[in-house]
Amino acid sequence: MFAYILRRLLWSVPFLFAASFLAFVIIQLPPGDYVESYAAKLEADGQQVDEIRIRSLRDRFGLDEPFLVQYWKWISGISKGDFGLSFQWQQPVSELIGDRMLLSVILATSTLLFTWSIALPIGIYSAVKQYSVGDYIFSVIGFIGLATPNFLVALILMYVGVVVFGTNVTGLFSAEYANAPWSWGKLVDLLKHLIIPVVIIGTSATASLIRIMRANLLDELYKPYVTTARAKGLTEFKAIMKYPVRIALNPFASTIAWIFPQIISGSTIVAVVLSLPTVDPLMLGALLTQDMYLAGAFILLLSVMSIVGMIVSDIVLAFIDPRIRFR
Repeated sequence: MFAYILRRLLWSVPFLFAASFLAFVIIQLPPGDYVESYAAKLEADGQQVDEIRIRSLRDRFGLDEPFLVQYWKWISGISKGDFGLSFQWQQPVSELIGDRMLLSVILATSTLLFTWSIALPIGIYSAVKQYSVGDYIFSVIGFIGLATPNFLVALILMYVGVVVFGTNVTGLFSAEYANAPWSWGKLVDLLKHLIIPVVIIGTSATASLIRIMRANLLDELYKPYVTTARAKGLTEFKAIMKYPVRIALNPFASTIAWIFPQIISGSTIVAVVLSLPTVDPLMLGALLTQDMYLAGAFILLLSVMSIVGMIVSDIVLAFIDPRIRFR
């Protein structure tokens, strides 16, 4: 296992360089750059465009330098912990991402725990009680959850919150805690506001995992080793939970591989609709304004998260499934 992880980590280094180069190429593909977009916005707003300021901005950010020179400056700065300066925000990228990344990690982790805690018992029940009334009810709810877009659920809950309960469900903090330093009160306020976005984001994932868990467990329940376990005197609970459920858990471990990159880009539309102060709206804005250093940092983080997620997923799979061995 250690040798496998070491090989994966070594192979990830050239992959990250390739991903960062490709990300920089993609960011540069649209015509123009941030300064041209900035000048066009000023003209659209009816403001005077100062050519001297435009030229100074181009010189400051090195936008007239060759592509490879710009890429090398960016990637060499990242190796020293400097992700560059955001054109739009005029702040270091690392400072912009900091608090938002923390909130994104908390949101993604909470969503994962919510999804697993709901999908696992319901999936097991639906498989064990196949074609029962409860199985049909959960199947209908699951199909509705799969078919309903997350942003639509967000809009419905926003409407219900404002019209029925007279409360605003957007954001992750109350007004008094939005810009306050971290404290116990701010943490409690965050946990209160997490419920709505966690339910919205986790709805489709929960419905999907319920169907996957049900299908996988049904494949295992009628195999000879389960019949043998029952014949040897194991209780029904042990015969199901000790072997079939353990094998059917593979999809849950596999979801870790996409949960990690989902921290960066998994709930962009919902975050915009609910005005969540996570990294998703920031990344969307960086791509729209061609803020290349900020957008490049997000794409690079997506690549890193994907690699880490796959490694963690493989390790967890090896522990829960004795059939998997790395040699």
